[in-house]
Amino acid sequence: MKEPKLRFALFGNEYQTKKSASVELLLEELTRRKAEILMERTFHDFLVSAHLQEGFSAHWAPITVFDELNFPVDYAISMGGDGTLLKTACHVGDTMTPIIGINTGRLGFLADFRPDEIPQALDDLQAGACTIEEHAAISCEAGVALNDIALLKRDTASMITIHARVNGNDLVTYQADGLIVSTPTGSTAYNLSNGGPIMSPGTGILCLTPVAPHSLNIRPIVICDDSEIELTVESRTHNFLVAVDGRSTTFDENTRVTIRKAPYSVRIVKRPAQHYFSTLHKKMMWGADAR
Repeated sequence: MKEPKLRFALFGNEYQTKKSASVELLLEELTRRKAEILMERTFHDFLVSAHLQEGFSAHWAPITVFDELNFPVDYAISMGGDGTLLKTACHVGDTMTPIIGINTGRLGFLADFRPDEIPQALDDLQAGACTIEEHAAISCEAGVALNDIALLKRDTASMITIHARVNGNDLVTYQADGLIVSTPTGSTAYNLSNGGPIMSPGTGILCLTPVAPHSLNIRPIVICDDSEIELTVESRTHNFLVAVDGRSTTFDENTRVTIRKAPYSVRIVKRPAQHYFSTLHKKMMWGADAR
């Protein structure tokens, strides 16, 4: 029986001209497997402007350019670092299309396939050897985040006051530069750099971590991810920032920000036998003795 042709939607980092060889390898491998290739317009236009697109039609399968992923595909491929994967997750949205992260950046905690592993990764994918991890996301008025939603002071303004309620109950009033609400996936990102705990994916929890709190007795707190978090802000500038996976929007201080678990998860493709704790050890040198 003839195997069905797979459809791949490609997203990429528009600032990595030197990584063109990885794009070429990916397109060659997808063409060899007779896959249908679709490419997000911003990434496509970047490749064209960088003169990396020469020979697309001659050597690789025809490429369809799209603006929004509002049609079905089998997999989304993110070429870049973790930031590119977060952007890809935003594009994928509630379609729950599995994301393959090819790391051409630095750390690559989420995007953990190396460019030289592309052929093997596609072989494993076709053989059904890869696993798909379900990652919880959170939402608020400014959008949906895979990593975190942060309320922050603007520029060099004085610290802000954040009143936090959980499931209708008063939690605490933070005097700080901001507050991070992190998923387990985002616990190794902004949350960790502000003293928050590492949380293993799938644990069903969120963490509230203050940014530079004014009081030493304010500490991060972990809550169940089915909780509803209500945040209101007081600021001398009468506004504040809401950063959703790093994408910032300015809000008036009278705005109430409600954060809750998103109605869908983000699905990330992992290599066979890949484990979260091995990634911690390898990527973050967790527990390494530097003496």
